[in-house]
Amino acid sequence: MIRVCCRLLAGVIFLVSLSIHLSAQQITNIKKIWEQKYNLVPQHSKDTQYYEMESKLQKHALDGTIQGTDIYHLYLRCIPSADPSKGDEYTCLKFTVRVNNSTAISIPSLTNWKYFFSLEANKEDDNNVSLFGIDPGKFERLKDENGKELPLENTYHIYNAFIDFHTMSVFAERTAKDSGVQNLKHVGEKIVHSSSFSQPHVSLGTQVSEGSYFKNGRITLEFKGLGLINEKTCAIMEYDSGESSFYMLTKPMANMEVSTKGSSHYWGDIYKDLTSGWIQKAVLHELVVSETMVPGLSNKINSVIERTINIKNVARLNL
Repeated sequence: MIRVCCRLLAGVIFLVSLSIHLSAQQITNIKKIWEQKYNLVPQHSKDTQYYEMESKLQKHALDGTIQGTDIYHLYLRCIPSADPSKGDEYTCLKFTVRVNNSTAISIPSLTNWKYFFSLEANKEDDNNVSLFGIDPGKFERLKDENGKELPLENTYHIYNAFIDFHTMSVFAERTAKDSGVQNLKHVGEKIVHSSSFSQPHVSLGTQVSEGSYFKNGRITLEFKGLGLINEKTCAIMEYDSGESSFYMLTKPMANMEVSTKGSSHYWGDIYKDLTSGWIQKAVLHELVVSETMVPGLSNKINSVIERTINIKNVARLNL
């Protein structure tokens, strides 16, 4: 009986191997696909785009125990602009927050909030630094659907969700300077991105003080291959931030300033449609280690945070 079973198994394996065997011509055709030249920066189509983004944040104790999990959900609609200089119109259709597995709560002030996104839209006034055309003042002292003011920590992560979403375009779209995605022509090519060692301001109204920053490391971008997402042929690009760092001065209340410094390493993949030019999927993983000094406390507070972000281009949002 054992010998019969073994022979049957061998026959199945042989049939499977025949079914997956490729002819020399098929191998040649596949090789041509990988070796051909690609344009990773096609002009965007003008049809409306819809996106869902989930950002999961896990806090770890120093012994590795997970102390809490927060989940942020962002739902966006993008109406492409006829005039690229004005930026595309984005509307936050809904934003919800789940803190430590509690019930998801929405942020009413962000529902149907519109802004115009542009990679070059970095404006500075007396109080704020606007990155990508996103006004940080909009996120100051946010309240949930029950009228309760959100803690500064959650407020910052809500603001940062928009920044993270559009950061994918920093890597996936043509750069003004050399060394951007436009330089990747063949599968397997890798560059050091022009945003390496950049140090954008970190601002959030009066609650995050001047002098706060995030400094990127040596960012690399690689054209890894091709994939099929939403029945669209996509270029798969892998980005890696290298050794990044940050410093933040926050004011959780009047006459109190808290300083935090730490390191960050983030990496992930972007799937970009080679025809329409729109991102179809993006994933980010980040590990953050920090140390916080609070006035009146003799011991510093150590923190280890793991973040995972998933962005999906969807046909429609039914909220």
